[in-house]
Amino acid sequence: MNKWLKVGLVLIPVVLMSACGSTGAKKAAPVTGGSTPPADTANTSPLDNNGGAGITPLPQTGGSASQSVDPLNDPASPLAKRVIYFEYDSNNIRAEDRATIEAHAQYLAQRGNLKVTLEGHADERGSREYNIALGERRSNAVKEVMSLLGVPAGQVASVSYGEERPAVLGDDESAWRMNRRVEIVYAGQ
Repeated sequence: MNKWLKVGLVLIPVVLMSACGSTGAKKAAPVTGGSTPPADTANTSPLDNNGGAGITPLPQTGGSASQSVDPLNDPASPLAKRVIYFEYDSNNIRAEDRATIEAHAQYLAQRGNLKVTLEGHADERGSREYNIALGERRSNAVKEVMSLLGVPAGQVASVSYGEERPAVLGDDESAWRMNRRVEIVYAGQ
């Protein structure tokens, strides 16, 4: 498929989602290191617009003491979430994780000196080789979205650990759900 057509297919939903943002006040949800892992449901396309959120503005650095906290270390920042979860046997990015990827892409695009590694993981089901390939597809899916959002390729590296570095040990769905992920790791963090 033509590269420009791919760019258009990804950017059009992003622009539409940001233009459809609500102006009503919303109650802020607590921010953690990762979102709730997905329940196994039908796979969705990375371009699916159901439930997607627009880009959350990042705090400006400099100025008063309250603004001097680096957004990467601020639990109230959208950058505090650095884990993207996936459905079983899928590398499709969930709608609820798009805003997180967009926030990190915006942060990286504004800071050309920062580098990030996207670490792809899989649960223990499947062969070692298959899980390495699946982890790679997952990290490359996040990398592609960041690239389409303006992050230079030199700032983003991707690696796959497959099933070798589980977040949670166990042989049940709750453990497997936590292990199907991409971790966003900033250099020096």
